[in-house]
Amino acid sequence: MTIPDDAPTSHVAGSRQDRAAWRSVFAQLGSLLHALGASTERRRLVLLALGIVLVLIATVAGQVRLNLWQGSFYDALERKDIQAFMQQIVVFLAIISVLLTLAVGQTWLQEMIKVRLREWMTHDLLDEWLMGNRAYWMQFAGEIGINPDQRMQEDARHLTELSASLGIGFLQASLLLVSFLGVLWVLSEQVMFSLNGHSFSIPGYMVWCALAFATAGSWLSWWVGRPLIQLNYDRYSAEADLRFAMVRDNENAEGIALRDGEKDERKLFDGTIDRLIGVMCRLANGLARLTWVTSGYGWLALVAPILVAAPGYFGGSLSFGGLMMVVGAFFQVQQSLRWYVDNFAGIADWRATLSRIVNFRDALLKVDEMHRNVPRIAMSASASGNLVLDDVTLYLPNGQAALDAPHIEVAPGKHVLIVGGSGSGKTALVLAFAGLWPWGTGTIRMPAQESVLFLRERPYLPLGTLRSVMGYPAPPKPIDDAMICGALKQVGLEYLDASLDREERWDKTLALDEQQRLAFAHLLIYAPKWVFLDDALSALDEKQREELMAVFYGPLSGTTVISTSRMPEQDHFYNRTFNLRRLPGGERLPVQSKDSRNAAPDAIAAQAPVQA
Repeated sequence: MTIPDDAPTSHVAGSRQDRAAWRSVFAQLGSLLHALGASTERRRLVLLALGIVLVLIATVAGQVRLNLWQGSFYDALERKDIQAFMQQIVVFLAIISVLLTLAVGQTWLQEMIKVRLREWMTHDLLDEWLMGNRAYWMQFAGEIGINPDQRMQEDARHLTELSASLGIGFLQASLLLVSFLGVLWVLSEQVMFSLNGHSFSIPGYMVWCALAFATAGSWLSWWVGRPLIQLNYDRYSAEADLRFAMVRDNENAEGIALRDGEKDERKLFDGTIDRLIGVMCRLANGLARLTWVTSGYGWLALVAPILVAAPGYFGGSLSFGGLMMVVGAFFQVQQSLRWYVDNFAGIADWRATLSRIVNFRDALLKVDEMHRNVPRIAMSASASGNLVLDDVTLYLPNGQAALDAPHIEVAPGKHVLIVGGSGSGKTALVLAFAGLWPWGTGTIRMPAQESVLFLRERPYLPLGTLRSVMGYPAPPKPIDDAMICGALKQVGLEYLDASLDREERWDKTLALDEQQRLAFAHLLIYAPKWVFLDDALSALDEKQREELMAVFYGPLSGTTVISTSRMPEQDHFYNRTFNLRRLPGGERLPVQSKDSRNAAPDAIAAQAPVQA
């Protein structure tokens, strides 16, 4: 599979490219609408959409009535008729009372549409991201897999807000255009021209003038503002890179401080910041150029309707009130037509964000097919209940690895050690057992999945209280405080008994050796039949390791243990030992990781969120 390129549609010159660009936008929008139509949120969103359509229709009707009121009001002023003037003031207050109520309703409905769209999109992206092994595999999808948090949080927020604002604005502008085109067409009959003593009117004269004025402004905005689409996209990418770099430094602050690396880290930030500032400067220049068009258009719009209607007013066919009605209707028509002009920068922003979201979502849906041309290890359930490996070869980013025995069968209750040097593929092999590293050849037949637990060198500790950490994921049987405290005591963490209800970043609060012992406490509670240990005791000294491994002679005496290690065993705990070796030559896996594009395979594979 080729993961979709994470770039917005090209905006090169030429009508063919522009048509292709908009076809791509409609296709991307269609894919999101299809997903929305299949969601449970569609009913609430449809009701909100119907509500705002009714409010907008009522608002447009009120605007048409207000335009008619202008004729009567300004005619009363021209006649200096105080009674008619006061009557029109009362009418005005009634009209704006209705329009004000409608404006409040429109604001509330629009904000609720933003909320519900955001709720749907965030849930949808999270559902796709956390389905199966996609969150892990996306790390190997190249640029599209970088900063998924940015896509699902900031980009989703930005896209839903822009979609609601632009969509409702476009609908309102369209309704106003349709309504006031008719008004302006009728009023055009009152704009009379004189030629050689003959008076005549041009059908729809004011309409054609408004269309020509708005078309000129829209074309200029499109021509000047096209580069903003790519620039907005580049800005979001640069912002995401800077945010990721900051988060990474924050998570590794201790290591940076120990190496006295603050100055070097600061220098590394300069490249990321310079790229962001460069994009922002180009974006500022582009917006400034677009402002020449949008602001100039806005100023000209103040006098354009008066200029084109002047022949009728000075010729006497238009009263002052009629002139103001024509000006008001012209303003509404050209304001509707200039919606594209006023919102071009926002549309460019929306297109860039839409591209980022849709490309990310499409990549999630297709990530299972990643590297489909690379052979895959055949995974199946073991009928005998044993772990069986036949001719297994792992494909790694920088080579291949295989065990020194072509056929391996491990019966329940056995203790097996797999030894391999740094970068030999030990972590990738454990991930292959978990189904997270499918690339390779051969066959693996696994025991029942519900009886298997994986422990990593750095355990995954979810957010929340210590009690919730010990119960993650939901255990097969209910657990109580006595079970948790007993397990903590058995691994030497009894001092955490009083912290069961404390919320902490436990992966930051606890030292690595404490985290590894906590993982063993978790193991005691779950009591699996099969345990895979990937250097899971590396932070403990020899005595502590012996104390923890003793549980497999006591409470977990029937548990099968598969361990990886850099060194052979010294205490005769294991029944069998196999060596994992790199193979010379052979096909490599074309992987680009989020954190370490040139890292050793174990360093890349170790990013897998296998639960401790």
